[in-house]
Amino acid sequence: MSITLSALLSGVPWTIAVTSVSFVVGAVAGLPICAMRVSKNVIARSVANVFIVACRSIPPIVLLFFIFFGVGNGFLAMSGFTAAVIGLGLITAANMSEIYRGSLAAIHPGQFEASRALNLSKAQQFRDVILPQLGRIALPSAGTYLIGLLKDSAIASTIGVGELAFQAYHLSQETFRGLSIYAETALLYILLSLPVAYLARRADAHMRSKVSR
Repeated sequence: MSITLSALLSGVPWTIAVTSVSFVVGAVAGLPICAMRVSKNVIARSVANVFIVACRSIPPIVLLFFIFFGVGNGFLAMSGFTAAVIGLGLITAANMSEIYRGSLAAIHPGQFEASRALNLSKAQQFRDVILPQLGRIALPSAGTYLIGLLKDSAIASTIGVGELAFQAYHLSQETFRGLSIYAETALLYILLSLPVAYLARRADAHMRSKVSR
C-alpha cells in the first residue's frame, strides 16, 4: 500500500463517524420536528417551519463556520468534530423531518381510523401502527439522503476534522500530486457509498416483503 493511500485511508474513519453520528442525530431529532410541522398548534408549526427553512437555506459550510468559529469561540468551546456533527445534524434533522412528513402523508387515512377504532392510545398508535409504516415509506429517501450526507461530510475538513477530504487536501499540498490524490479520494467516496446504497435497497426489500405477507 502506498504512503499516500495509507494517509487517505486514515481519514475514512472520521468520514464515517461524522456521517453516521450526524445522520443518527438528525434522524432522531427529525421526528419531533415533523410532529411540530403537522401540529394543529400554530406556534409549534411556525417554529418548525422557520427551523426547516433556515437549515435548508443556509449553506452547510456557513452553518459550520457559524457554529465552530462563532458559537465555538465566543460562547462554548468545542472540537471541529462536535461542531460538524451539530451543524450537519441540524441540516439532517430539517431534511429528515420533511421526508417523514411526506411519508406520513402517504399512509392511508384508514390506518389512523383503524388504530383509533382499536382504542389504542396515541403512543400505541404511533409506535405500533404508524411508525413501522413511516419507516418503510421513508427508507428509500433516507438512504438517498445518507449518501448525500456522506459527500457533504467533506466540508468538515474546513474546520479541521481529519476526514478524507482533509487528508486529500494536505497530501496534495505536500506532494503536488493533486490529480492522482483526488482521483483516489473520489474512488474512496464511491466505495463508501456503495455499501450504503446496497444496505438501503436490502432493507427496503425486506420491509416490503414483510408488508406483502
